[in-house]
Amino acid sequence: EQGGEVDLVRLEEVQRRIEAVGAWDLERRVSTVLSRLGLEPESRFSGLSGGMRRRVLLARALVRTPDVLLLDEPTNHLDIPSIEWLEEFLVGETEDRQMALLVVSHDRAFLQRVARRIVEVDRGTVRDWGQCTHREYLERRERHREVEEVQAAKFDKRLAEEEAWVRQGIKARRTRNEGRVRALERLRAERRARREEAGRGSFRIGALDKSQRSGKLVIEATGMGFAHPGGETLIRDLDLLVMRGDKLGILGPNGSGKTTLVQLLLGDLAPDTGSIRHGVRLETAVFDQHREQLDEERTVADNVAEGADEVVIEGRRRHVISYLREFLFRPEQVRSPVSALSGGERARLLLARLFLRSFNLLVLDEPTNDLDLETLELLEERLVGFEGTLLLVSHDRAFLDNVVTSTVVLEGGGRAVEYAGGYSDWLAQRRPPQPAAKSGAKAGGEAAATRQRGAAARAAARAEDTGDSGGRAAKLSYRERRELDGLPQQIEELEQEQASLNQRFADPQLYRAEGEQVARLRQRAEEVRLELARSYARWEELEARS
Repeated sequence: EQGGEVDLVRLEEVQRRIEAVGAWDLERRVSTVLSRLGLEPESRFSGLSGGMRRRVLLARALVRTPDVLLLDEPTNHLDIPSIEWLEEFLVGETEDRQMALLVVSHDRAFLQRVARRIVEVDRGTVRDWGQCTHREYLERRERHREVEEVQAAKFDKRLAEEEAWVRQGIKARRTRNEGRVRALERLRAERRARREEAGRGSFRIGALDKSQRSGKLVIEATGMGFAHPGGETLIRDLDLLVMRGDKLGILGPNGSGKTTLVQLLLGDLAPDTGSIRHGVRLETAVFDQHREQLDEERTVADNVAEGADEVVIEGRRRHVISYLREFLFRPEQVRSPVSALSGGERARLLLARLFLRSFNLLVLDEPTNDLDLETLELLEERLVGFEGTLLLVSHDRAFLDNVVTSTVVLEGGGRAVEYAGGYSDWLAQRRPPQPAAKSGAKAGGEAAATRQRGAAARAAARAEDTGDSGGRAAKLSYRERRELDGLPQQIEELEQEQASLNQRFADPQLYRAEGEQVARLRQRAEEVRLELARSYARWEELEARS
């Protein structure tokens, strides 16, 4: 103000600057980002976990409306709903505001959705693959490597011929061409400069002989329910059967109870209701997403070999340096303390410790965080070929699609539903979310309600037939009666086909076949599921009127 009067020129300038930086919209933007990333506005940063701190830093970057946004592994520690929102947000920002985005990520589904140009760092070389999606990049890279391998083989053959020539006898050395010798030196230098493919591990999961296999039944949960004291119900009336060889994915938002469900299935927590039964000869190994199993002060080698120079794998002794090389650790890294390792190196070290053990039930809790793409793809291959049983908690949608045979989804309100296949199969099968039950006593379990629905419908219909209600259902026609007679056989055949398909999905060999074959089987499984649901509904309808 000047002499009690508002400085309109100054006020207009301030308003112009506020509009220029979008400050009028800032509060709404901050509120939206915090909500979508699951952050409490009043929480103190110093009291947050490492994963939540990463979310805060990500939120700060997103609300600033920059011209250029750099993100380093943004999907780590995010659940799938948050990742999907982030994808939509970034696509909108790059299209609507023309914001430039530079992202480092191992999340293949995220890259496929967001990236429109791929730049790769490989063997010390930065290669720009141009305008392409992630899938197109993989195709281009594969073609390039095939050409590169052919060229390298031709080069090595020529070098070997020149080396043989220069090592010829006295007579040849006297008459050799000095220009040819200089050309050989250039070939040698070029060969030394050529880098072999880096970042490709060679680890594997040990095969199981008959004495190491678990029984056919691994875990059976019946009517299982659980709630933390004073908290909401996380699991309500869950029936779940896990058989030997199953690869079960567990999916749900952060805080929905994924880790709690694993603890219940393993017997580390007792259910409040229902029961949990385990099969015989179970040997369990657990990969912890928090990396708490590593001793920060001990060396990489000591964390694996407990101070020894050798490890024992499938009854054979190997030097610890040789073993760790399969997990991409250089010899000089092996004697370094764990505290000096990056997140990806810690993840690989934990895998190295894990795969020394003998196990037939493997539990992986967010194994893909910080892993590079090459190690990630190799881990997928090894898990698909694993002969035991797998419980996998992951937010990596491509990883779930490529590995698991069925997925348990925590849908809220205590509902845990199993779907055949991985993440993409769940998307195709899921129904719109239903309102959560108010209480266990009032609403009953989801599974119990499902079991009772048909009986209740039939009882109500019979009550109508006996005159307990105002109307009377129409009797069956001759054609409908014949249809009713044939439905049990039809349902039985569909259930047999469904069981057969589930057995196919549980066979690791299936996923080594052509992708089109797997896709056809998944499509047929969905058709059978829908046809079975329609048949049951029709059977209940006709039986109620019979």
